[in-house]
Amino acid sequence: MRMTVEIDEETLDELLKITGHKKNSPAVAFVVRDFINRKKAKDFGQMLREGKFDYPATNEEIETRDI
Repeated sequence: MRMTVEIDEETLDELLKITGHKKNSPAVAFVVRDFINRKKAKDFGQMLREGKFDYPATNEEIETRDI
């Protein structure tokens, strides 16, 4: 999807430097996807800490399994 976003030049230059992308669009898309993935991971970690998942195996059983 195409959209217009206003980003100041200094922030955009820093974004390109940090991501290593040469063009604006791929850099912005990369950062948005990264933000979404980090948010999902944070939310999942919070759910784990709150005990929303009941996994039947113990830590020891999981660590000894051959993957």
